[in-house]
Amino acid sequence: MDLKHYKAALEAVLFAYGEPITAARIAASLEIETAVVERLLVQLKDELDGEDRGIMLLQLEDRYQISTKAEYGSYVKTALDTRRSVPLGPAALEVLAIIAYNQPVSRGFIEQVRGVDSSSTVQSLVQKGLIEEAGRLDLPGKPISFRTTDVFLRTFGISALSQLPPLHDEEENEKENTTQQNTQEEV
Repeated sequence: MDLKHYKAALEAVLFAYGEPITAARIAASLEIETAVVERLLVQLKDELDGEDRGIMLLQLEDRYQISTKAEYGSYVKTALDTRRSVPLGPAALEVLAIIAYNQPVSRGFIEQVRGVDSSSTVQSLVQKGLIEEAGRLDLPGKPISFRTTDVFLRTFGISALSQLPPLHDEEENEKENTTQQNTQEEV
């Protein structure tokens, strides 16, 4: 097979798979080297970005997925007749932040940080697909741990957890350091 054929096969696999998939898994299905698949993925991404197309290639950490472009989302929603998702409330956003920055975490950890029962919020986030079970922690009682999902990454417009904003701003850290230095000088 020539590269043109492999690129078409790659596109078909991405489309049919529907979920994020690694280049290695695609390479295994096409029976070619992962490096070739990675080059084809770059070409496909460039083509989809360069043309006036309704789809794009997302990279979510080490996985790839074909998705519709955001500007056509309203048309897709209308065609699928989906109801508008209820916005996340402050409790859900707080639980998501705790999980995203500390994952994998148990529900007990979340409740300890928040100081309130979070079981309904956690279950709601699982149902929305923003978090998932990540196995059991090696702690007494072997509690279930949770982590964020690819849906979380897509929802917040990031491709990796490393793109989350820092917990403290640089300016806040500088102010805290200056305040501490001034306090120490006064003593």
